[in-house]
Amino acid sequence: MSMLSLLLGEKKKTASVAKERLQIILARERVAGTGAGPDYLPALQKELMAVVSKYVDIDPNDIKVQLERQENLEVLEVKIELPDTPR
Repeated sequence: MSMLSLLLGEKKKTASVAKERLQIILARERVAGTGAGPDYLPALQKELMAVVSKYVDIDPNDIKVQLERQENLEVLEVKIELPDTPR
């Protein structure tokens, strides 16, 4: 989100904001070089649960977040099982 957007009060879609946050988190982790494993995944999973549950009734066990590292590539995998019936 640009400074101009912040000053003018423009709103972005939730998915767009979430994507930007994920990019920032991953970039920070990449720069920090933490090899022991990402400590933000539980918090990320909790935030995703909060956002998705605004629109759909889901069980916390229906959201799975994991980070896989393969050589110089990191893959953030998010699986969300949605119920057949909407809220």
